[in-house]
Amino acid sequence: MRRVIFNQKGGVGKTTIACNLAALSAAAGHQTLLVDLDPQANSTQYLLGKMADSLEPTIADYYKETLSFTFYPKTAEEYVHATPFERLALLPADEDLGELIYRLESRYKIRKLKDVLDQLNGYDAIYIDTPPAFNFYTLSALIAADSCLIPFDCDDFSRRALYRLLERVREVQIDHNRDLDIEGIVINHFQQRANLPRKLVYELIEEGLPILETYLSHSVIIRESHQKATPLVNLVPKHKLTMEFKALFNELNGKKR
Repeated sequence: MRRVIFNQKGGVGKTTIACNLAALSAAAGHQTLLVDLDPQANSTQYLLGKMADSLEPTIADYYKETLSFTFYPKTAEEYVHATPFERLALLPADEDLGELIYRLESRYKIRKLKDVLDQLNGYDAIYIDTPPAFNFYTLSALIAADSCLIPFDCDDFSRRALYRLLERVREVQIDHNRDLDIEGIVINHFQQRANLPRKLVYELIEEGLPILETYLSHSVIIRESHQKATPLVNLVPKHKLTMEFKALFNELNGKKR
């Protein structure tokens, strides 16, 4: 299963959700790969900390290779790196992705991500983190994925952006990937006691949108998790937010909560 975590709005928790679901998958015994497609490389930093600073080759190097002729191309596995967490591997990003995007678009390399993931068939689960924009990289991810998870931050700006996002994903389904499934909308930074988040979520459910049952709370523990470069299941396995992530993972994989 290949899941892309996508929202063209920033600050909604894409990286946090991608990395923590991937870590839970690995903790559950699955060989898991996290793919970082964001030039900011936040997922790479999250899983590797300071080790990310000198890491190579990255997915940017893979894309560079697709733009040039080489007699001895690297294998797909050579771009994959181990993380400190058992069964969790990383296809890392770096800032060069930002400089490459226009060349990749002009050469129509839109299916190259799918090509490399097709070669990485030794993984039970692949999670793809994307930049906060609808661009070459997010379209590549949607083409390569089996399903799409959409993080939703509980405010009116996020709601307005959500409708356009769903339209874009449906366009990708029609034009590029008819097997792509909108697996669900993940309610993130949810505050149970606040009226606005409860009202927004209720209205989205009433509209028939695919809201997942598990909501993720707002918690400062996420900042500590980022700072220590350690996903929640490895840092604080019994924390409330960790348990919510476990419930979300189980919901997505058809297990009882």
